[in-house]
Amino acid sequence: MKKFPIKTTLASLLLATLLPACQAGEAGETDIRAAVVRSFPGTEVKSVEKSPVPGLYELVVDGPQGPAVLYADDKGEFLVIGEILKLAEKRNLTRERMDKLLEIDWSSLPLDNAIKIVQGNGSRKMAVFSDPDCPYCRKAEAEFSKLKDVTLYIFPYPLPMHPDAGRKSALVWCGKDRAQAWRDLMLKNELPAGKADCKNPIEDNLALGAKLRIDGTPAMIFPNGKRVPGYADAARLEAMLANSQ
Repeated sequence: MKKFPIKTTLASLLLATLLPACQAGEAGETDIRAAVVRSFPGTEVKSVEKSPVPGLYELVVDGPQGPAVLYADDKGEFLVIGEILKLAEKRNLTRERMDKLLEIDWSSLPLDNAIKIVQGNGSRKMAVFSDPDCPYCRKAEAEFSKLKDVTLYIFPYPLPMHPDAGRKSALVWCGKDRAQAWRDLMLKNELPAGKADCKNPIEDNLALGAKLRIDGTPAMIFPNGKRVPGYADAARLEAMLANSQ
């Protein structure tokens, strides 16, 4: 479930503001970069380089909504917003590039701020940002329970649209057995007894999620840095786990 609807994307704003500037510019990487910065203040141009398509440059920009991949012609006259598909190999090159840009350094995750659930020998690992009042999170939890030999690190991540999710997350964290309390809540809708006044990492998790640009739940992260936003069934997760450790 999304944290909030994004009605105006960075790409659409850039389309409206950059096209006239690019048309007026000179050829070359420097001028393309300057046109972006001049026309859209606050947007950081991470890179400008040749794309797989002859005569087309790839621009990676970073703004308030995260990274975006755009394209400009080699003369700096046109800006292209869209995806490049390599038909012979049935590959979406733009999506592959975005996946790479959105990779997360597993070693940077503060795993002590997560609820640890070990299934089987726990040899494989997966982190999950989850909201106890998110219907898709509860549906996903049933799929997580089917996974074999995995350690799940559940980061309680109550979304603003769910006003009671923070209290429920704190109740679980303050419980004697966090793993069991989380599963009981997500699979049986049973809240743990006790108080929600212990020290907890929920605010830290919200800050971390904002930094990682996690704008919805569930969101799964794997040791190789890949992420899967939204619900995924056990079969897909097993495939991701097999190739991510």
